[in-house]
Amino acid sequence: MPNRLSVIVPCFNEERNIEACLQSVTWADEILVVDSFSTDTTLEIARRYTDRILRHEYVYSAAQKNWAIPKASNEWVLVVDADERVTPGLRQEIADLLEQGPSFDGYWIPRRNFLFGREIRHSGWGSDSVLRLFKRDVGRYRDKRVHAEVEISPAGRLRHHLEHHSVPSLADWVAKINRYSTWKARDKHEKGMAAPLVHLVVRPPARFLKDFVLRRGFMDGWRGFVIASLSAFAELVMAAKVMELRMEESERNPGSGKPG
Repeated sequence: MPNRLSVIVPCFNEERNIEACLQSVTWADEILVVDSFSTDTTLEIARRYTDRILRHEYVYSAAQKNWAIPKASNEWVLVVDADERVTPGLRQEIADLLEQGPSFDGYWIPRRNFLFGREIRHSGWGSDSVLRLFKRDVGRYRDKRVHAEVEISPAGRLRHHLEHHSVPSLADWVAKINRYSTWKARDKHEKGMAAPLVHLVVRPPARFLKDFVLRRGFMDGWRGFVIASLSAFAELVMAAKVMELRMEESERNPGSGKPG
């Protein structure tokens, strides 16, 4: 008997994306939508595809997913964000794997990233992969506010891709940078980030050169330039927020903080 699969789809106000996402996973044994109290038509759309809809307050991505994973009914879990799509090739590869019997407890899946209607093949986006297919009782995300991954080692690797459409507009992208830089700054501050002032000055231009030149972002045209520029901006904002947190801590506890 093949292993059964639950697909977990976390979402919040994803009416632009949720239908295409859910259409791509209708083959799964269970679809579990975990909503962070959407105020648009996300849930209305989701109810066309599944009766299993849970609502839970969002703190950060890893915490939300770790809360949802034990709620899955089946032994194997596939986590798919609302702005992602499971391609037909990936669907078949997962189905074959579960029927034959997996050799690992978790699997990395490559991702094709799209920006403003075109696939980004360079800029650091062309070699992206995520650990999204795993055993429910084994896989948990690292307790980290930003860019956390499931901690399973060793893990296998699939050949077919997820499609990722993460940036609907520049306004959304800048808002995302603001959110993520805040979470990342808190992580860095709590761990005692060294020399945020040096990071503020050095890392933004270094990140631009890395993404646009070393990672050949120039081959992605103006999209590559925007990616490199906003990645550099994100580094700057994150470091500035760490400095801000240090100043606030120093004001609360005079003599204990290091503002620079």
